Amino acid sequence: MAASAGQLVVRVVGAAVTAVLLLAGATGLAIWWTARQDDQPLSDAIVVLGSAQYNGVPSSIFEARLEHALSLYQSGVAPVVVTVGGKAEGDQFSEAEAGRRYLLEAGVPADAVLAVQEGEDTLESMRAVAGTFDERGWRTAVLVTDPWHAMRAQRMAADAGMDATSSPTRQGPAVQTRTTQLRYIVRETAAYLLYRATGESVAGAPGIG
Repeated sequence: MAASAGQLVVRVVGAAVTAVLLLAGATGLAIWWTARQDDQPLSDAIVVLGSAQYNGVPSSIFEARLEHALSLYQSGVAPVVVTVGGKAEGDQFSEAEAGRRYLLEAGVPADAVLAVQEGEDTLESMRAVAGTFDERGWRTAVLVTDPWHAMRAQRMAADAGMDATSSPTRQGPAVQTRTTQLRYIVRETAAYLLYRATGESVAGAPGIG
């Protein structure tokens, strides 16, 4: 009897581990698939997810996102670009303001760039942007971020009440090597599953908390 009970425990644990591995694998595959998509419907706004900035100068990750958003704006995808992201303690500029300054210097009119200077991670940023959308009567958005971050950002935007698609950037450090891509996919798989299970965000990797 004891042996049978032990075998049952092993089987249950094995089944649970298998289920977790299958879920993680399916989520990672979905992240990879979403990363390869590029949706650019006519929308109310292009939303650029913030990343690190240094005294008002966007990091290379952030710059790649801003350049892609600029291209979308110039292509007529939306009449407004929304930059989003707060600032760390001691910073002079928020991520949103650094992004806005970059786009203004690139020739985007001041009335076509809106800085939402809130959010320490993706979840906070999406909720802040959703509030701005509500205030302005906007509904649709094209999210610009790194490819591996796109699925989680879309999910959070949808949960915040936005009708969002994504157009990931194909430039920058997040896509430079296979090793980097795999690392981001693994991290995003864990972050996405954590969000779906708990409703909480996660911070830690550059610019994609």
